[in-house]
Amino acid sequence: MHFQRRRMGVALLVGAALLLATSNVAALAWERGDVDTFAVLPDGATGPEGIAIGPDGNVYVATFGFNNAGPVTGAGQLYVFRENDGRLLRQVSVAGSTSHLLGLDFHPSTQTLLVIDFGAGNVRSVDPTTGMSSVCITVPTPPASTGLNALTFDSAGNTYISDSFQGIIWKKTGPGCGTATAWVTSPLLTTTGVPPFGANGLAFNKAGNALFVANTGNDQIIRIPVAGGNPGTPAVFVNSINGADGLVIDKDDNIWVAANQADEIVVLDPTGKAIAKLGDFDGIGRDGAARGLLFPASLVFSRDRQVLYVTNLALDIRLFELAQSVDSQWIAKVKRYTVSKLPARIPRF
Repeated sequence: MHFQRRRMGVALLVGAALLLATSNVAALAWERGDVDTFAVLPDGATGPEGIAIGPDGNVYVATFGFNNAGPVTGAGQLYVFRENDGRLLRQVSVAGSTSHLLGLDFHPSTQTLLVIDFGAGNVRSVDPTTGMSSVCITVPTPPASTGLNALTFDSAGNTYISDSFQGIIWKKTGPGCGTATAWVTSPLLTTTGVPPFGANGLAFNKAGNALFVANTGNDQIIRIPVAGGNPGTPAVFVNSINGADGLVIDKDDNIWVAANQADEIVVLDPTGKAIAKLGDFDGIGRDGAARGLLFPASLVFSRDRQVLYVTNLALDIRLFELAQSVDSQWIAKVKRYTVSKLPARIPRF
């Protein structure tokens, strides 16, 4: 009898230890970490969307031209922040553009700053110091029907641009300016969901044999196989990333996605398994600035790849005559827009 009680006690202890270990593993799996404010945009700025690291190491941010009262007019705005401390170095007005700027990046071979002018349906070449700009890449469809959103490059220096409304990935061959052609057109790159943007953030894997594209309204990542520079048939790679927006891929081919309706960064391994969920919304400060993540839109690694920078678009979808999201009432309180930063680290399981 004594032996049986002892054996039962040992079993209970082992079971409790296993339960505790399991709960610890589960907790560590979604260890969200700390999200800090990297930069606060000046008074009068609208929600930041596109983000890139310049050849000088500074952080370049373009704004979408919407505040919590609606759209603004005038030229689009570019903000340049010092990487080590987030100090605003300069605000640049992009001459000739609409106020609605989205994705931007520096061309890897020419270091030309390319900025998507969503409102005009083109891509502009911009002097990041003076703001002088000119139309660089156009698409052969009317601006009113396009939804040019994000851009990326392949190893040959070709430019690829997502079109959220037409379900197209446009390709501009070579480093110069000119007209892009439709590289892929697919219903998987369109949406009838919320927010009403289909193809959005996009990036090639390390081997260059697949392009991954976020479909925001469908909460999906689409995989497009690539062979000899030619696309294969797009397919759904993974579902259920709530508002999949900006997308970057690390050196291990893990895919980091801004989930704009969940206020988090979701990290997928190369098979599509979620291996981290980072960050969260942490309220509105007394200065009216969002803390943590609030409608995170675009993301980029620092030059040493130790830090992830994220723009908080804080876009109230009610401005587009849509029913409110769970964050809309919080977003309406935002007075100052922010860029966040967090360690580019995947917690261990």
